Amino acid sequence: MVDSEGGYGGPGAYDGPSGRGGGARGLRREVRAVVFDLDGVLVDSFEVMRQAFSIAYDEVVGAGEAPFAEYNLHLGRYFPDIMRIMGLPPEMEAPFVRESYRLAPQVQVFPGIPELLGELHARGVPMAVATGKAGERARALLGRLGLVDLFEVVIGSDEVARPKPAPDMVSLAVSVLGAAAEETVMVGDAVTDMRSARGAGVAAAAALWAGVDPEPLLREGPDVVLRSPAGLLDLVAEPVPTP
Repeated sequence: MVDSEGGYGGPGAYDGPSGRGGGARGLRREVRAVVFDLDGVLVDSFEVMRQAFSIAYDEVVGAGEAPFAEYNLHLGRYFPDIMRIMGLPPEMEAPFVRESYRLAPQVQVFPGIPELLGELHARGVPMAVATGKAGERARALLGRLGLVDLFEVVIGSDEVARPKPAPDMVSLAVSVLGAAAEETVMVGDAVTDMRSARGAGVAAAAALWAGVDPEPLLREGPDVVLRSPAGLLDLVAEPVPTP
């Protein structure tokens, strides 16, 4: 596992998707496409999700403290799947989505993300988003933030047969990007992202800049640990100069 801040994130240094030696340098030669998760990676939406979940819980379930801490354990999954896992009414989805749209202006892009996306775009690196959100809502949010046009495709959980942790979204993104799986990295902040990446045969990068508890991610054995968005640039191939 390679740590983007210099040094290894744990035992068993990762040698790049093909297994060749070189650690981060091996990755740099091979990563030519990037798939991003959305919440907790590109945007800071934690407080909006907390508020939307609490309001939906109050409207549908009633009085009492909304179990957001438990909900937070399942981030990255599709909202209806989380309701099923938690044993909560599926009717919570409608007010949750309504409040998420209403509160969307509070969502901010993480520092360093605009610069990262701009540099990747300048290098000609194709990018996609694979998110637990519904596709329409994800595209609307990225559009409001002025980022949607930087991505070849934005895929939501409602647009595949099996959302995360299944590999379907990541595999679809790789196909749309026209990339080889062994040349692609998935950047995520949740266990579901790491498992989806593994299933699709792409490198899994754990993004820690949102302040998530790193231990669950590290237990998944990510190929790369990224402590800042800029760390990803060290792993992505530079464009080859034209003679």
